[in-house]
Amino acid sequence: MAYKLDLKNKINPSHIKVWVVTLILSLIYLFAGFKLVSKDLDVFKMEGAYAVKARVTEIGEYEKSEYVAGLDNTYENGTLYFHAEVLSGKEFKGQTVYAAQTFDNYSNMSLDDPVVVGDKVMLYNYGTPQGDADWVFGGFERLDAVIWLGVSFGVLLIVFGRIKGLNTIVSLALTCLSVFMVFVPSVLAGYNIYFMTMLTCIFSIVPTLLITTGATQNSFTTILGCSFGVIVAALLSIGFDKGLRLTGLLDEHSIYLRTLGTGVEVNLRALVFAMIVIGAMGADMDVAMDISSSLNELHTNAPHMKFRDLFRSGITIGQDIMGTMANTLVLAYIGSSLCSILIYITYSSSLYELLNRENIIVDLLNALIGSMAILLTIPLTTLVCCALYTGRGEELLERMSRSKGTAPAARTAKAAPAKAPVKAPVSAPAEPARTPNRAIEFTRPMQSISSNKTSDDRYQYKSLIPDKDPINFYADFEKRPEQKKNEEENGQD
Repeated sequence: MAYKLDLKNKINPSHIKVWVVTLILSLIYLFAGFKLVSKDLDVFKMEGAYAVKARVTEIGEYEKSEYVAGLDNTYENGTLYFHAEVLSGKEFKGQTVYAAQTFDNYSNMSLDDPVVVGDKVMLYNYGTPQGDADWVFGGFERLDAVIWLGVSFGVLLIVFGRIKGLNTIVSLALTCLSVFMVFVPSVLAGYNIYFMTMLTCIFSIVPTLLITTGATQNSFTTILGCSFGVIVAALLSIGFDKGLRLTGLLDEHSIYLRTLGTGVEVNLRALVFAMIVIGAMGADMDVAMDISSSLNELHTNAPHMKFRDLFRSGITIGQDIMGTMANTLVLAYIGSSLCSILIYITYSSSLYELLNRENIIVDLLNALIGSMAILLTIPLTTLVCCALYTGRGEELLERMSRSKGTAPAARTAKAAPAKAPVKAPVSAPAEPARTPNRAIEFTRPMQSISSNKTSDDRYQYKSLIPDKDPINFYADFEKRPEQKKNEEENGQD
């Protein structure tokens, strides 16, 4: 005979409550924050200009003209006219408009292929005609393909991760919305960028971990470790900003931010701070979660590991993570600024001059400060996990449980006295009290209990029901030799 347990994973009701409360509070923050920071902000409103999505329905004529520049260099300008049906926008949707696509082989400003019937394109109307057309070709429509790629990514997350995958999608959406609904409008509206950066990081860390892992020890230790990494990145960024005398003028986009004409002066040095801290936050969260989850599994499968051994294991795991995450940061920043690097290499007189340019310095700061934040996140997260799993934190939780009368079953089992033997003959001498010294799982068959164990090697089954005493199977199943002999004489099984 064997007892079986239903090990099927079930959704934790407390996790559902945390999930719902976190989602509601996050949505309140997003919509209230957006309404607050964008009340005086005028975005996505460009007077006298329209941008619409259209489908090419008919190709018209092609006009070209040649001109000579320099001594013997001949160049060609070309204009391709076409009709297109507008697919978006309230004012022009459904109308057929006349548009023009221009080509210039002198500056190579138009590298797009000529349009054909059926192409989806973006058309712009600035109020001034382009030749005989009122609309100008602005590029092929590419967003639909990216949306389908994102949908495919979400489906794969749900297929492989199931509930975890769904939680990942929700947390990712909240993080993106916090950046584009609260942080970006607050910068354009003139709010303090330093404060809004830290607020965005806190919002990204806490709801993400509560939604993906719930209110568990794992999420608590990850929040602490990641928050510490973000603080390290913020302090280093402020220190090096002052020490290196950064201006924030990294490229032409920075210059445009200074001339927006909205009456708000954007602090470019604070934007550098935001770039470094937000960039480091994602890597810190990844490392903190890896360390916390690994140590949680170690503690679950080896609960008797000492603090020192668990800490060494966490540092070893962190050392393996460290190299790959540092490479990830460095390669990410190199890849994002590859075009600028190629230009600067071409027009720099030396490597030293190239590396001393401010935008290259900022990219180096991004990679180095992010890597240092990761490096310091590893020992702190490991320390918090070890203290919570094996140190005073766990003892404090157990004391609180005992004070409420909900002590763990394993400790109750140690204190439970052994029951008296069943149906002992009167003539038999009283058997001394026996104290079991180990417990076996409830899934072990009864037949595995030996009937000739010594008094110092008794078994008892551990109770799996909270607040219940363990069952003393020595008293219930193990019989005395005299009783066994009597049953054999009577022919009993």
